[in-house]
Amino acid sequence: MNRIQFQPGMSLFELFRRFGTEAQCAAALEQARWPEDFRCPRCGGAAHCVLGVRARKTFQCNACHHQTSLIAGAVFEGTKLGLTVWFLAIYLISQAKTGLSALALKRDLGVSYPTAWLMHHKLMQAMVEREAGYVLCGTVQVDDAYLGGELNDGTCYRAANWQCLGETAGRGKCDRSHRAALPRKAVYVYPLAADFRAALGVAP
Repeated sequence: MNRIQFQPGMSLFELFRRFGTEAQCAAALEQARWPEDFRCPRCGGAAHCVLGVRARKTFQCNACHHQTSLIAGAVFEGTKLGLTVWFLAIYLISQAKTGLSALALKRDLGVSYPTAWLMHHKLMQAMVEREAGYVLCGTVQVDDAYLGGELNDGTCYRAANWQCLGETAGRGKCDRSHRAALPRKAVYVYPLAADFRAALGVAP
């Protein structure tokens, strides 16, 4: 059994049960931002009061009187959409195995395309920044990669212009000495894809 494919996840029903209202989403966001208690982002003070004059709670520090909200400094900052919409967008993007386009997100959320594109861009950028702190280690296996499509004569890039770089191993670097130990899954990189080569740690 493939443990990756059968790892536990959150169903759509469970998402609506846990984050189906604005209050539930706000409580989850507050817990994630201040797991122990409120801390002023300016002075670090804990004593505060809550101002409920707006749609969302505003926290005011008793020491420096700095005001902040749950969405300040987050990807939700400045949004007019409800947190339930954002939480659903996070779920849809993170659960899509082959990726989710902004157009598909527009249909699922019932928002305009510019709004869906901006949400998609912000969430993907947040995911990239989080993953930037992780480095591949151990044995890394990469399946066939295709960038582009067919040439004018009908042949694919893989057959015409791609170069086999061998199996990846270690910290994502190409190492042909591991060819016998790894399955026969080669990495093909188009010669012009310098950024893809850099990501794999392969010299140009």
